[in-house]
Amino acid sequence: MTNATKKSRHLEILLSTMNQKSLSFLSDMFSSNTISDIDILVINQTEKESLLVSENQNIKVLNSFDKGLSNSRRLAMENASGDICLLADDDIVYVEGFKDIIVSAFEKNDEADIITFQMMDDDGHLFRDYQDIVKHNETTVYTANSVVIAFKLQSVKDKVGFNPHFGLGNQFEVADEYVFLRNALRAGLSIYFEPKVILSHPKFSSGQDMASNRLIYCRSALYYKYSGFFAYFRIAKHIYLTFRHGKLSVSEIIPKFGVALKGIRDYKSLLKQGLETR
Repeated sequence: MTNATKKSRHLEILLSTMNQKSLSFLSDMFSSNTISDIDILVINQTEKESLLVSENQNIKVLNSFDKGLSNSRRLAMENASGDICLLADDDIVYVEGFKDIIVSAFEKNDEADIITFQMMDDDGHLFRDYQDIVKHNETTVYTANSVVIAFKLQSVKDKVGFNPHFGLGNQFEVADEYVFLRNALRAGLSIYFEPKVILSHPKFSSGQDMASNRLIYCRSALYYKYSGFFAYFRIAKHIYLTFRHGKLSVSEIIPKFGVALKGIRDYKSLLKQGLETR
């Protein structure tokens, strides 16, 4: 590949945030990089009386009065201009040279439409156990967090969108990235995995949340979307394992099944209204 081809690849960060009043929060995110060398599109979900303004040529800001992460991502994609785009949130810190890692990965895998990367926690450990793979399939895409998903804009823009029912701020507050990647596979796009760390993210314990009504409700809907009738068995397994791990008492098991069934019923309602597809 020629140097001219390499230089033509333009990376843009599509950053979703809320209620920001200045761009100072970017300093920590890009503390190991030269921010003036990086093009950033900030989607700031806010109120009309509290607008974020950028005076930096490489930082474009769009104030949005909609809510929900999927709406933010959708608006970012509609207004993006980079050849390669990287999804971002405001609680991450990029490693030094992350931009070169991403661009080089697309140069190495020219047929890739989407590439996912690794991230570490704030103690410097890998954020999860990553599988030893080259390309993703329907099983492996669950390992990809949204902030390590980079894609060729022209490959993705007209084929894959962000589901308005999944993700933070939406009815089912999980798995927006999983639904996005599953839709990309369904559209025939190639999704590669590059085993290199591009950022750090505060660690959290999924075990602390696995018994919550929020997660059980949302996960049940997700299971039904992709497993149909077998969703009932999958959620039963989830509740059983949650109990085995000491996160649920015996008296809580039946109420949690009730929450799960409501998640499935609500998802089925969206299907009947033609607002969702399986």
